[in-house]
Amino acid sequence: MKRALKGNYPNPFNPETNIAFALPEAGNVSLNIYNITGQLVWSHSSWYGAGEHEITWHGKNTFGEDVASGIYFCQLNFGEKSATNKMVLLK
Repeated sequence: MKRALKGNYPNPFNPETNIAFALPEAGNVSLNIYNITGQLVWSHSSWYGAGEHEITWHGKNTFGEDVASGIYFCQLNFGEKSATNKMVLLK
């Protein structure tokens, strides 16, 4: 997925960051956030049209609890392709 995941801003961030991506065509997108140990801490899945999009991650896990400062990885999945970006949460 060439340049589909454009990264996040701000990076480092506190308390939230915007994850920008572009799709060549409409389809289902899943966005997963993992901590440094590889544990899934948050996920989002939805249908998006072709074009530029953003998802805001508020630095919380799937239970709505604040996550700790540290390095996180954002993985964008679209069709059979995926892209990963490193993010830093500083409190």
